[in-house]
Amino acid sequence: MKNRPITTLFMLMSLDGKITTGAADELDADKDFPKIAGVKEGLHQYYEIEQTTSLWSLNSGRTMEKVGVNERVTLPEKTPVSFVIIDNEQHLNMRGLKYLCALCKRIVIATNKIDYFKTDDENLDILHYESGIDFTDLFKKLKEKYCVEDLTIQSGGTLNGRFLRENLIDYVRIVVAPVLVGGKDTATLIDGESITGIEDLHLLKALKLIEMKPLEDSYIELYYKVL
Repeated sequence: MKNRPITTLFMLMSLDGKITTGAADELDADKDFPKIAGVKEGLHQYYEIEQTTSLWSLNSGRTMEKVGVNERVTLPEKTPVSFVIIDNEQHLNMRGLKYLCALCKRIVIATNKIDYFKTDDENLDILHYESGIDFTDLFKKLKEKYCVEDLTIQSGGTLNGRFLRENLIDYVRIVVAPVLVGGKDTATLIDGESITGIEDLHLLKALKLIEMKPLEDSYIELYYKVL
C-alpha cells in the first residue's frame, strides 16, 4: 500500500501535446479554445469529465491567477472539492485566497515563502518548505494528515515533469482536443528538464492503455496506467 494518495494526471491537451494556446501569459486554453471553430463545439465534454474526478485536486498558484481567482469579487457557494496549491511565487493575493477558502472544503498551500499570508479561515493550511518543496513528503502528509486517498493533478508542464520524474503519477487521463497548436516554447503535458544522456533513459515512464474512448466532435479520451 502506498504511503501517499493514488494520483491521476488529468489534463486537456491539443493533438501535439500542448496544454495552452501559446507562450504568453494572456494565452490560455480555457479562454481561447471556446473561440476556435471546430474546437469549441466539443469542449464541454472535458469539463463534464472533470466533474467525475477526485474531490482533491492539485494545481499551481500561477494557474489559479491565470483563471482569474484574484479578481473575483463575489464569494461562491461552498463545494465539496478541496485544493492543494503549489505557490512559491505567491501568485494568489488575499482576495483570491478568500475566494478559494469560500469555494473549497479545504485548501492546502505548499510554498517556500516564509511570509506567505494567511486568512482566518479554518479550512486553510500553509505547509512551508525552507529549501524547495519535497513533493514526496508533501504527498505523504496529504494522506497521513488530511486522509487524501485519491488526488487529481492538474498543474502545468513543469510541475507535471517533476511529479513524473519523482514517480508520483500513477495514472494519466487525457482529453485530446482536435487542434494543433505548435510552438517550441508553448507548455506541453510534461515539461521540465530534458533527458540528455542514455544513462537517463530509466527516467522514461512506459504506459499501459486502460481505455481509449472516442468522444463527440472529434475529441478523444485516453486513460493510461503508469508502469
